[in-house]
Amino acid sequence: MTRYREICNDLAQRVGAGTLQPGDELPGVRELAQQWQTTASTVSRAQRQLAEAGVLELADRRRARIAPGAVLAARRFLHAESIFTLAGSDDPALDLLAGALHGKLRIVTGEGSVAGLGAVRQGRADGAAVHLLHHTGVYNAPFARGMLRGLEPHLIHLWRREQGLIVAPGNPHGITGIADLPGLRVCSRRPGTGTRILLDRLLLAAGHDPDDLRGPQVGTHLEVALAVATGTVDAGLGVRSAATDLDLDFIPVTWEDFDIGLDKHALDPAAHLVDALRTPALRDRISALGGYDTSRSGDVTKVPDPA
Repeated sequence: MTRYREICNDLAQRVGAGTLQPGDELPGVRELAQQWQTTASTVSRAQRQLAEAGVLELADRRRARIAPGAVLAARRFLHAESIFTLAGSDDPALDLLAGALHGKLRIVTGEGSVAGLGAVRQGRADGAAVHLLHHTGVYNAPFARGMLRGLEPHLIHLWRREQGLIVAPGNPHGITGIADLPGLRVCSRRPGTGTRILLDRLLLAAGHDPDDLRGPQVGTHLEVALAVATGTVDAGLGVRSAATDLDLDFIPVTWEDFDIGLDKHALDPAAHLVDALRTPALRDRISALGGYDTSRSGDVTKVPDPA
């Protein structure tokens, strides 16, 4: 590794660790050159590189300062070649996120939210896309806290999305809500997925036994929409964007939080992902799919310990 790159990494690591805080002023170039036993030009080159990455702020005749967004920028710099592996739940908008990351996001979703958190726990994935409604009415945090216990779990907010019943154009069966599903052919997701858990919960609340539903189980929201479009089923619970893609009707049911559950050590490799989620252009593209709220996309929160 070249000397200037070593200096870049050293400063970025100190920012990431909190030793250097946004707004802190670095010593002069000559003093830093003495500390690192190198030349002033090498230090200047390292500072320019970090300034381009958003870690430092440079100004004529002033010493370098740590930039306001330096923590995320430092993580992004240190993990420029990292590929984040995402397991868990399915969502059509994830393809747009992957495209914005240019190969730095590997999606292995499809097993569902619970299995995704299990993959994180086992070290087979960096994060899990989840949308799990707890009996307390809170999404995702209770499940991340339980399944990632001892790993300092965090949540990265992807977006809020609208779930509802996907039905044929014109709604030939006159379906108005979950209570109308018994007796119809209904496509459902596999056990352990957030959408299946939501459907079962809604059926129970409506006074119906989820086990009485007739119809196939599928792996994605698009497959739910395809089953309706081909006439295989009369309805299925899924996201609005899947219905829109196939020109199907959609009966709104609820909005839910769609997050990434991960442990503390995966926050650094996730820096590129967080940065992309905060980009207005990507937010606009996701919102244009229909049924998405991206106003908090990219928010990172630590899952609180049990009260």
